[in-house]
Amino acid sequence: MRVGMGYDVHRLSAGRKLIMGGVEIPYEKGLLGHSDADVLVHAIMDALLGAAALGDIGKHFPDTDPAYEGISSISLLKHVGRLLDENGYVIENIDATIIAQKPKMRPYIERMCENIAFALNIETDQVNVKATTEEGLGFTGSGEGISSHAVCAIEKYTNYASVDIMPGQPGCGGCCPRTKNEN
Repeated sequence: MRVGMGYDVHRLSAGRKLIMGGVEIPYEKGLLGHSDADVLVHAIMDALLGAAALGDIGKHFPDTDPAYEGISSISLLKHVGRLLDENGYVIENIDATIIAQKPKMRPYIERMCENIAFALNIETDQVNVKATTEEGLGFTGSGEGISSHAVCAIEKYTNYASVDIMPGQPGCGGCCPRTKNEN
């Protein structure tokens, strides 16, 4: 088993949409960044890439590349899922925390988990998202930005050689040819 950890932070700014876990959240500000600045998905991508020793999101999706300007982070997460598949990894689980004073994330968390699981072709019970405040402390507590931490566990699918799983069936975990979410 391999474990990865990811962290991301972006400044809140007027005139931007607030996207978290692929969900547009109604709020007066959004996160500033080259892509849609989805800190939750960025932290998850870095955790997954780190666990697989494949670098980080800056290596794969540099903010100097105009191809990624304004891009959906969920699209980038799908690409990370394909990289894991190509390198023979199965995602065991993802656990992530959003740190934001406002807005409240609870009403959107279930949809975030669904979006992340769908993008990675895994089950929703393999994804956990939580949210917390910093009780008014620091840049997140003052409402200047939002951050996210993520931890994941992955495994080489060859370690499952004694398990009889048919390709494309539930429980496959993405270790075999994808049957959904090809893009």
